[in-house]
Amino acid sequence: MLKRIREYFSVFEICLWLFSVTLILVSFFAFENDGCFTLFASLLGVTALIFCAKGNPIGQMLMVVFSLFYSIISLSFSYYGELVTYAGMTLPMAVFSLFSWIRNPHSKGKSEVRVNKVSKNDLTLLFSLALIITAVFYFVLGFFNTANLIISTLSVTTSFIAAFLTYKRSPFFALAYAINDIVLITMWVYASLTSTGYVSVVVCFFVFLMNDTYSFINWMRMQKRQKIKKQELSDC
Repeated sequence: MLKRIREYFSVFEICLWLFSVTLILVSFFAFENDGCFTLFASLLGVTALIFCAKGNPIGQMLMVVFSLFYSIISLSFSYYGELVTYAGMTLPMAVFSLFSWIRNPHSKGKSEVRVNKVSKNDLTLLFSLALIITAVFYFVLGFFNTANLIISTLSVTTSFIAAFLTYKRSPFFALAYAINDIVLITMWVYASLTSTGYVSVVVCFFVFLMNDTYSFINWMRMQKRQKIKKQELSDC
């Protein structure tokens, strides 16, 4: 098992995961926490991201479970935007993305998804839906007296864009999630001012930011490598 892990993941990827896990564990035990939901969700999330960085469908499977746990955490601080976003959007989109990634492998027998280029029509649809969702959720979340309304609404928007691009297998899904991580870091910093137990969530999304940044870089490499491979096959 360890040999297969070393063969599949690069030294940098293993070090990134270990560093991420260490930060999460230290932050969790350094501050008061009422349970293990936050810890489990954080560890699950960062493990999902390292698989997503490789374009492996396992990452989307883990994201489904992560979405459930993160929804519970959001509910505990009345972040209804996050609750609705993850339970009602990120989770089902992770399911759709899972099937999309499984159906579109780079090559037969490979656990690497085929990178896709988003069309102009897709971008038009994406930004049109993003504007509608932003407007609708602003009023819906305001009706439920959601904490930090502007930031929560922005989180919904960036999450939707990221989820859409994930389904489309675009490298820019990771960049969109990185932007979403910055929004979430800001949002949970406000929450941690009320309870130090949420500091671990801030650290969690800081770790996610590092991993999403790497995912974007690696997906761009994947796209270039797959393009070269496709060209070589067409020349044969």
